[in-house]
Amino acid sequence: MAEAALWGLIGASSLFIGAIVGVRVGLSDGVIGMVLAFGAGTLISAVAFELTDEAFRLGGAQVVAGGLALGALSYFAGSVAIARRGGARRMGAAGRADADASTALLLGAVLDGIPESAVIGISLLGGGPVGFPILAAVFISNLPESISSSRGMDEQGVPVRRILWTWALVCLVSALAAGAGYGLLSGASDDLVGLLQAFAGGAVLTMLADTMIPEAYTLQERGGPIPHGAVGLLTVLGFAVAYLLSTLE
Repeated sequence: MAEAALWGLIGASSLFIGAIVGVRVGLSDGVIGMVLAFGAGTLISAVAFELTDEAFRLGGAQVVAGGLALGALSYFAGSVAIARRGGARRMGAAGRADADASTALLLGAVLDGIPESAVIGISLLGGGPVGFPILAAVFISNLPESISSSRGMDEQGVPVRRILWTWALVCLVSALAAGAGYGLLSGASDDLVGLLQAFAGGAVLTMLADTMIPEAYTLQERGGPIPHGAVGLLTVLGFAVAYLLSTLE
């Protein structure tokens, strides 16, 4: 369980790294959008080859369909609740500096990070090594979220210390989610493990379509002379890199 939590912390540490970059380094919207697109591609690959495929192997088509639906609905419900508190644009560079928006940002990042981190812990079930493609996908995809959001908070006057503490807390919660994903599921049935893998896949896939990919296009449009279609190209590149990493396991 401690090992799973450690790997979860490593995967989530890019949130804290991204927060530092967001408040200290002047990256353009275009650069952030390109990183976001690449990260989306890595996560799509992880969902396809590390989550859905494994869930099908463990539980079959019904488990995959049920898990994907539950994960998608859970993310949707949480996203609606967060949007009502001012966090609809939690990945965006512009945000409000009031307490409600800061809370919404924290809740939104946790909602995105918990299923991803739990999957890191799940990948250790059975005594094998950590699923490196998932770990890499989570690490990469976290960067643009925290860079963009932290920069927006900084521009609105939120103290740097508060920004960094917020993301440090998210990293801690993500580490606990990874530990729980391993500890609570040790000895669980294949159907249950497969259901939770598909659940995480559904939540992550919904987040990609609802937030990451649209935000990549928005940032590309604001980022200056970036070639049209760059988001699609980088998404495919991220997918290919993550897939190649999965073949090395």
